[in-house]
Amino acid sequence: MIVPTFNERENIPKLIRRFFLQLEEAHLLVVDDNSPDDTASVCEGLFPQYPNLHILRREGQRGLGLAYLAGMNWALERDFGIIGTMDADLSHDPVHLPRMFSVLKDSDIVIGSRYIRDGGTINWKIRRILLSWLANKYAAKLLGIPAHDLTSGFRLYRRKALGSLQLERVKSTGYSFLVELLYRAHKLQAAIAESPIIFFDRTLGVSKLQSREIYWGAFNLLRLRCSKDLFQ
Repeated sequence: MIVPTFNERENIPKLIRRFFLQLEEAHLLVVDDNSPDDTASVCEGLFPQYPNLHILRREGQRGLGLAYLAGMNWALERDFGIIGTMDADLSHDPVHLPRMFSVLKDSDIVIGSRYIRDGGTINWKIRRILLSWLANKYAAKLLGIPAHDLTSGFRLYRRKALGSLQLERVKSTGYSFLVELLYRAHKLQAAIAESPIIFFDRTLGVSKLQSREIYWGAFNLLRLRCSKDLFQ
């Protein structure tokens, strides 16, 4: 499981503990964007307790999409049959992972979804929930992707499906990076499924989502829709 981090030293120990309580034999890779609060060192201090915990320290340009790419390439270079992603701020509860793995048996990609039956969001204002729901509805309709929560970073990928996406050609960043991955997978006729999750908004730390990313994401949706061939 890949977890991008930036200034998450308050949340990451709790997430690591919850993750290994659910999946004791799984591996967890923390991809840290050179956090000033030294999140990476906090993780390294937990290595003796969790042998399957790994850290990838990134230097240079920061960004969610770049962190995902680094983690995915790290995982693809190793013998992992299933590769997943989740947030570090405790908004994605590892308790949902066993069910997601069950759904993956008949799919190539599973999205932990807020917007299907039994899914939901806690600690968000109604306006924010509605905006997110409408944005996902619009993106799914525009791109023809058969899913309800395209911007969810709580996912599982089969190795073959992820490896076929030509990650080096992905141009989007931030949360639109997640949409582009699904669009590429859909174009390759991957089986995309959803599993319900309850999303908890962070209670510690600061959200990294900026307004400019919303506008850039909207532009990327149009770029993807107008792309004649994503794989050239």
